[in-house]
Amino acid sequence: MEIWVHFFFITAIPILVAVTLHEAAHAWMADKKGDDTAKELGRLTFNPLPHIDPFGTIIMPLVLYVTTQTLFGYAKPVPVNTARLRRPAQDMAWIAAAGPLMNLLIAVASGLLYRGLISLNPNAYLSLEMNHFSGAVNADTSVLTPLLMMLHTSVIVNIVLFVFNLIPIPPLDGGRVIVGLLPESPANFIRRFEPYGMAIIMLMVFFDPFHVMQKTIWPITRAFSNYIFGEFII
Repeated sequence: MEIWVHFFFITAIPILVAVTLHEAAHAWMADKKGDDTAKELGRLTFNPLPHIDPFGTIIMPLVLYVTTQTLFGYAKPVPVNTARLRRPAQDMAWIAAAGPLMNLLIAVASGLLYRGLISLNPNAYLSLEMNHFSGAVNADTSVLTPLLMMLHTSVIVNIVLFVFNLIPIPPLDGGRVIVGLLPESPANFIRRFEPYGMAIIMLMVFFDPFHVMQKTIWPITRAFSNYIFGEFII
């Protein structure tokens, strides 16, 4: 029971917030660029329910967490009607970039709050280290420690979403950004990968045959996270 309480409060809530605001940012930017499709469908909201994909947001992450102690999943894509956009290619790049940029904003805000709370109560840092080592929230732990653990998770999760989603492979946001920025011929070349994009991503995450994740994505993720945490690196 304790592991599920830990998972829900320390891990699931920051992930849910990160994914919800990520998708809401896509919907907000689409509305600003002239397409209110997502807004009309109720996707411009901080309510996580409209953004949840039953398999990608709930079933897959739970199964992976139980079986491999890793997390991977996805939310319901935000619908965009490009015919309503004023400049379809460029506007799609902005819409795609809005999600990862929101995650970066959340990570920075979480990190600043994390560092601020620790500076006010340095003893909470020692308690936090002990709880990370034990992997549990004990009954005698201060109220501040679970909050710090949630903020720590929030930084990590949002930086992972920020960096990972900017990989230039459609249907990831980075793929849509680069398609919107490139001239038509190279953009069309990259679009051809979209039907195979999810398979490529799964291959990278779970097998990493060319060490792209190990040598590029994870080091960049750690660099961003360490910078945000500053001297309070865990």
